[in-house]
Amino acid sequence: MLYNASPKAAKQLIPIVEEIGDMPLGAISGALLKGLGPKLKPNASTDTWWREIVTPASAVINNAHELEGTPLIRVKPYDKFERIAQDNRRGKLSRVERKPADKEWIEAFCRAADPYNAALVRFMFETAARIDQAVSIEPDDLRPAENKVRVKAQKGHPEGWITVSPQMMDELLALPPKRPKNRKTGKFMKPRVFGYGSSTGYNTRWKTICKSADIPYLSAHPAGRHGFFTELVVRQGVDPVTAAKAGRWSDPNLPMRIYAHAETDEADVRARFRTNHVQPDTVQTTKRKKSKKE
Repeated sequence: MLYNASPKAAKQLIPIVEEIGDMPLGAISGALLKGLGPKLKPNASTDTWWREIVTPASAVINNAHELEGTPLIRVKPYDKFERIAQDNRRGKLSRVERKPADKEWIEAFCRAADPYNAALVRFMFETAARIDQAVSIEPDDLRPAENKVRVKAQKGHPEGWITVSPQMMDELLALPPKRPKNRKTGKFMKPRVFGYGSSTGYNTRWKTICKSADIPYLSAHPAGRHGFFTELVVRQGVDPVTAAKAGRWSDPNLPMRIYAHAETDEADVRARFRTNHVQPDTVQTTKRKKSKKE
């Protein structure tokens, strides 16, 4: 009860409290928290166990430590062997590499899309904005004279203004704002630039567009954020620090580890070891006779 949980965290904590809520904090170990995964979510991955069980429970315990001086807890992450074993048990891989969008995919998508979805995918590909940030943009969030767009705070980053290309701004201004309907209340929301009321509302429409364009379906994250970083760093050779700053990553190591996708074929890499090196031409010099002193 000391912990000020968000609705999402509270929902995750309810089954945890039902399982171990009567235990003293000092008796709760990292191994115990990790062991709740198979019990509470037997068909989930270790990543899900960590995100939805270990993380919220640890937050509650460490919050009590700060407020009441109770024991602090540190939990060792699940290792790769635990992850692989759980993937084998549930018959499903937990870490499938995402395929990032490229310019060809973006253009094919836009040719088959309506103006709103074409502008949406271009905006995310150009700015690395998350889908929730993009669909939340309202007309007042545009500064046409400065080519700036305001995006809301998310994932530890504050609200801020990002610069877009003049062409992108023209595309945004050409969209008549729409008032989406809140699916839970049935009431109309404030006008939004892209017309979506939630971060999942685009999915069905995008699947139809991808099928019409005869391209593989990509969700917003690989189409936008993954595509942005891979395009700049892997394809265009922009240094990771610059790309990370442009995409609003505080640590360039994070996007390099998660968002940069190698695109060289493995066979091509192996072939490089068999390539004959070009030998430089030897310089022909005129021989001279040695003197007696030499």
